[in-house]
Amino acid sequence: MSKILACIDTSPYANSVCDLTAWAATRLSSPVEVLHVIQRKSAVQERRDHTGAIGLGVKSGLLEELTRLEEAQGKLAIETGRSLLETAAEQLRAAGVQDVAVTHRHGGIVETILEREEDCDLLVMGNRGASAEFAIAHLGSKIERVLRASKKPILIAPLEVGDINKVVLAYDGGTSAKRALDLLASSPLYEKLDLHAVIVGKDNEVNRNMLGDVRKCVTETGRSVTVNIISGVPEAIIAEYIEAHTDSMLVMGAYGHSPLRNLIVGSTTTAVIRTVSKPILLIR
Repeated sequence: MSKILACIDTSPYANSVCDLTAWAATRLSSPVEVLHVIQRKSAVQERRDHTGAIGLGVKSGLLEELTRLEEAQGKLAIETGRSLLETAAEQLRAAGVQDVAVTHRHGGIVETILEREEDCDLLVMGNRGASAEFAIAHLGSKIERVLRASKKPILIAPLEVGDINKVVLAYDGGTSAKRALDLLASSPLYEKLDLHAVIVGKDNEVNRNMLGDVRKCVTETGRSVTVNIISGVPEAIIAEYIEAHTDSMLVMGAYGHSPLRNLIVGSTTTAVIRTVSKPILLIR
């Protein structure tokens, strides 16, 4: 992986994104680009203004004031973004990442991230963004849009990033899961870490054969892996396994089913992101 794109905003996840980016960059010896996007918002919309119900003369005065307020907010957002990027760069350099560039953009958050990721091999972002409700089991809509649209591996930072000594691969034999397995077996990102693989399902010949494939792929690179077949609901079992290994991160394929099927029955990927409070690497 030649370059890492770290996406930060004004949410509390900015620190953990930098921590996780530093962890990955030092292992991969990769340069880092830190991206902050200012999304233009209307002061009228922000305040849910109802000037349409007010007299014309008064309405014009209010709109002028709101315009001035929006301009002031825009300047404040620019200064806040610059400060945020400077702090992030300092945090990364202090963690041992020397090649750090910062990018400040106006525009759509999702569109800008997808544009900037073109020359990057890994994307790092927080589990939720500044616009998301900080409620339990909530996933911001912009983040989910990036996860579904991006073609790059995405490393998702929880609110706090602790020690990472174990890697858990959630494996289902699908195309994206096989790519995740190849990365697990070969990437320096996981050198000297304790490797685990979990299949959620019945202990039958099909699943045992899949775990055999996992074991073979990993051991051929000179590493060892602990394999498990566990029956239950995938998102619940994966979350329980990860939480039982406090110093772990999760690796899994992302959105393996069609958008229509996800719309009807939901997505295991989204459910896992909502419930797991450890770093997650998603592979498309």
